[in-house]
This record gives sequence, structure tokens and C-alpha cells, in this order.
Amino acid sequence: MASRSLSAVKFLENDDMDLEGGKLEKDRDKIIRSNKVVKIQNQALLSGLAYCISSCSMILVNKFVLSSYDFNAGISLMLYQNFISVVIVSVLSSLSLISTEPITWRLIKVWLPVNVIFVGMLVTSMFSLKYINVAMVTVLKNVTNVITAVGEMYLFKKHHDSRVWAALFLMIISAVSGGITDLSFHAVGYAWQIINCFLTASYSLTLRRVMDTAKQVTKSGNLNEFSMVLLNNTLSLPLGILLIFVFNEVDYLFTTPLLRMPDFWLVMTLSGFLGLAISFTSMWFLHQTGATTYSLVGSLNKIPLSVAGIVLFKVPTSLENSASILFGLLAGVFFARAKMQERSQS
Repeated sequence: MASRSLSAVKFLENDDMDLEGGKLEKDRDKIIRSNKVVKIQNQALLSGLAYCISSCSMILVNKFVLSSYDFNAGISLMLYQNFISVVIVSVLSSLSLISTEPITWRLIKVWLPVNVIFVGMLVTSMFSLKYINVAMVTVLKNVTNVITAVGEMYLFKKHHDSRVWAALFLMIISAVSGGITDLSFHAVGYAWQIINCFLTASYSLTLRRVMDTAKQVTKSGNLNEFSMVLLNNTLSLPLGILLIFVFNEVDYLFTTPLLRMPDFWLVMTLSGFLGLAISFTSMWFLHQTGATTYSLVGSLNKIPLSVAGIVLFKVPTSLENSASILFGLLAGVFFARAKMQERSQS
């Protein structure tokens, strides 16, 4: 009896220990899982902030260089930024920190038409930003979505639902009303921005067709974001140099006192780093969240950017123009939501 009771006590003790051990294991698993969730949330938040800050800063710094410094060589600024991107990506690739596809003649021939549009898109963006305030640029860029949607319908036979078209209609209204009420309206700037919208939409539509062909001529059969950044920026250099001579920026570069100012070079170099930072942070944010969150945050990001542009550059505005800008920004958010719902249904 004594031995049985003793063994029973030992059994109960062991059972309690197993139960306690199981509880501890469960608690440990819960802590590990909660730590992982917190880590993922922190990564998503951090990547989102990095993306928003870099994209906003890039536009504001470009506006500062072109307007506040009154730098009249937008193509040269683009060329310098792209050169910085090529140098940094090449160094990171040589250190095996990132992987890039080797640039071959076959790949160049396939990619060149897209690159011409890419350069045109960047150049017209610089030209329009010099004359138009940041808030109106963000609203007018919504017109790109309208052109892209129409292009998708005719080229890829893609049909959009009524919510998407309603959002696009609101974007057109906001762009027109914003232009009419713009106190700092500049016809040249608006003309460049309209051309930019068509080129940006063309780049987006052409890229979809060229990407598949480009993958077939690469060694790995793939073309990641880093390879695209390196390819686009490398091919843009000779084309950019040609455009500097076409638009006669060479004479200006030899005479302007800005290039003898160290602080101006610092700001220009910062703009180059920010340009590349957008590529890195957008990939990081997209990886941490997804296309849905990425597109929505991109639309919401235009609101603080527009406010910062008006405040920092002391843009003269009216209640009607501010309402048009806000209407356009909200139309952009509505468009992002409509696209998300369209994707989920399809």
C-alpha cells in the first residue's frame, strides 16, 4: 500500500510536471508567435514610413532645386540623379548584396523603346515641376490613371467596373477645376504635365508587353526590380547627354554660378539618393504588405505631400483651389479603393 501510494504520488508529481511543462511550452509558443506578429507589424510600419518619406522628399527636393535655386537645367538634374543610381546599384551588385542581370545587346534592343518613354517621362516631370506647384502636380497626375484605364480597355480588352470609372470621372473634374482656380497657373507647366501624363501611361502600358520579352533574353529568365533600375538608368545616360545638347543646357551649365556652390551639389546628390531610395523602399514595403496596401498608402501619401508643398513653397491659393485639390486627392483614394475591390472580385 505504502509503495503504491508512493508511486501514485510520484505519478501525480510527474503528471503535474508534464502539465506545467506543456503549459510553459504553450506560453513560450504564444510569446514567440506574438513577437513574430509584432516584428512583422513593425517591419510593415517601418517600410511604409520609409516609402512615404522618400517619395515625398524626392518631389519636394526636386521642386526646391528647380524653383528655389532657379536651376534651369532639368535634364541635367535627371542625368545626375540617374548616374548616382547606376553607381550605387553597380557597387551593391559587385559586393553581392543585390542580384542584377547582366546588360546584353539583346536586352538593350528589347528594352530601348521603353527606356525612351522612361526618359521622356522623367524630363517632362522635371519641366512641369519647375512651373507648377506640388499640390497641383499631384492632382494632375491623376489624369495618368484615366489614360491608363482607357489604354487597358483598348490594348488588353480589360473592362473596369462602374466604381473605377466614377473615380476616374471625379479625377477629371478635380483636375479641370483645379486648373481653373489655380492662382499660379502657368500654361507651359500645364502643357508639360499633360505630356507627362501621356508618357507615364504609355510607360506603364508598354512595360507590361516588354517585360515578358525581356525575361526571355536574360540569362536567368527573370528581371527583378534592381535589374530594371540598373537597365533604365544606364540606358538613360547617353540619351540624357544627347537631350542636354538638343535643349541647349550646355551653355547654361557653363555660365550658372550654382555649380560652384557646394550646398547646391549636396542637395542635388541628396535628390539622387532619394530617387534610388524610392525604388528600394517601394520594394521593401510591397514585400512586407501587398499590392492592395501599397496602392492605398500611395494615394493617401499625396495628401501630406500636397500640404507640405503649399506650406514650404508659400504657394498662393484660394478656398476654391484648395477644395479642388482636396477633392482630387480624395478621388485618388476612392480610385485606389475601387481598384482593390475590382481585384478582389476578379
